[in-house]
Amino acid sequence: MADGEAGAYREFKALSEAADRKFARARDLPLYGGGDHHSRKAFKAYTRLWRLQQERRRELVAGGLRRWEIGEVASRIGQLYYARYLRTAEPRSLVGAYVFYEAIYSRGYFGAAAGAEGGGSGRHQALLIRYKELRFIARFLVVAMLMRRAEAVDHLAGRLRALVEETKAAYPKTNFKEWKQVLQELGRFLKADGAYKGSRSLRYDNLFDSYPSNLVSIARFHSKRVLKLKEAVLTSYRRSEVKFTELTLDTYRMLQCLEWEPTGSYQIAAKELTENGTVSDQSGPSGLIDIQLSTEISDGSLPSNPQKAIIYHPTVSHLLAVLATICEELSQDSILLIYISASGCAEQNMASQKYASSSSSHATAASSFSIDKPNSHNSPDNHLWLGPRGSGGPNNLYPEDLIPFTRYPLFLVIDSENSHAFKAIHNAEKGEPAALLLSPRISSAMPGVESTGHGSQFTYFLTAPMQAFCQLAGITSDIDTDTYANAENILFSALEEYEGILCTSVGLNNVWGQVVPDPFLRRLILRFIFCRAVLFYFHPEDHEQHLPTCLPSLPDSVSPTAEAIKTPILLLAENLVVSNRFRFRDSRHNKK
Repeated sequence: MADGEAGAYREFKALSEAADRKFARARDLPLYGGGDHHSRKAFKAYTRLWRLQQERRRELVAGGLRRWEIGEVASRIGQLYYARYLRTAEPRSLVGAYVFYEAIYSRGYFGAAAGAEGGGSGRHQALLIRYKELRFIARFLVVAMLMRRAEAVDHLAGRLRALVEETKAAYPKTNFKEWKQVLQELGRFLKADGAYKGSRSLRYDNLFDSYPSNLVSIARFHSKRVLKLKEAVLTSYRRSEVKFTELTLDTYRMLQCLEWEPTGSYQIAAKELTENGTVSDQSGPSGLIDIQLSTEISDGSLPSNPQKAIIYHPTVSHLLAVLATICEELSQDSILLIYISASGCAEQNMASQKYASSSSSHATAASSFSIDKPNSHNSPDNHLWLGPRGSGGPNNLYPEDLIPFTRYPLFLVIDSENSHAFKAIHNAEKGEPAALLLSPRISSAMPGVESTGHGSQFTYFLTAPMQAFCQLAGITSDIDTDTYANAENILFSALEEYEGILCTSVGLNNVWGQVVPDPFLRRLILRFIFCRAVLFYFHPEDHEQHLPTCLPSLPDSVSPTAEAIKTPILLLAENLVVSNRFRFRDSRHNKK
């Protein structure tokens, strides 16, 4: 080995170790409340490292550089892009992650190395590289899901399953229980997410989600105070919830629901993923990924997305710390959306994931910790449960815990069988009246139809109302394409009409009036109106348990009993041939 070649590889290893240290600091920082400084330093370090392996590839390979080491560098860059996306909500950063991951996969950086085992230490090294490859594909899957690359997701899911089986066969003494669980979670997640293959993106699409006929009505609110959604905190904590890695189905849906659908130049062309994850030329330079690609991509036709802090299974203290940090940085014209999907009782007391009334055993568990909340007394249904099995009172999230944050404008979405407890926030605010959307106490489903595998029903209605309606009515995924498209057109017209009614209502409370101009929050309100009306006619005799609630109240003109609200739902049910599953009382044909 020539001195130049050995020196080049030593330089690469030194830069790699320095970059890894910066990466670790950036990775360990929370994805909210700053931290961009460490992220930029890590990006700079890996940019330098990437250019070195591009410019001096021959020397580095001769000096001992292996393909998996290049893959590791590219994977770290992809992770940094993805972390930037989570921190800033910039779609171009998500694209950057996808580009790097796709290049790693198609060029087989990890696969070729893991295949060359040898014996002894070589076999152990090959196993470590295989673990790197498994983790890489899992990360790639998450990015592909968020990019809505259905074909890539299907291919990667198949590759992950095959790779786990190959590795189990090659290393029979190694415990793969964790990866077996990952595959089970992936299967449940993809089944729930792909229940209605023909459905469109959950993101805000100007083509489908904006209604030009109502622009004048919306504009009237701009003469008053207008709040913009710039920050959101999204979290869920449920027993046996549908999830993949640390992304739960509920937060995955809400995350997308609070973003713009890409319309500009950064819609990159999907590349074909090869069957074995490699390309024919394994000896080429393989360093042609442009690290500047995503910084050159923009979609100037759209505003920026709200920033979102996605918190996986937080403790109560951690959630409150995140809220405090974000509120400190909230601008005067901003409103903070807090979305929490959680159970109302401890895991050991839950018979199932379905919403249910509180039992006496719940009361016993809650009373043990009544000292923690003297104002709550012994009520078993006055909190949300954020904690692992067997934990106690410190994991109870009470409405009183959120009241201090009402010094700032808040838009709260609570999805739980105990959501009604958070009515206590209304009229108890410390400065700014809060807007609340609260789920039903009991979820609804056709007899014999399993509903929990679709995620929380209220969240489903807020993020994918067409699919939620089909799931509620017991419609399977094998629905005729034309019928489904016609149903979506009916829903489109219904929401347009609801928006017009809402924005011209004289009695609209100012709490709603100051957020109606924001497209994301307006869409949530319209879908809430739709959800409430659909459930009203699905359960016309038990409204208190089965209907969602909003505070302050919305005008009567958008109540479920209003003819303009009811008629589109009847049309939708007739189009999908499920009218018999609802109780519309008087048919529209019999109206006087």
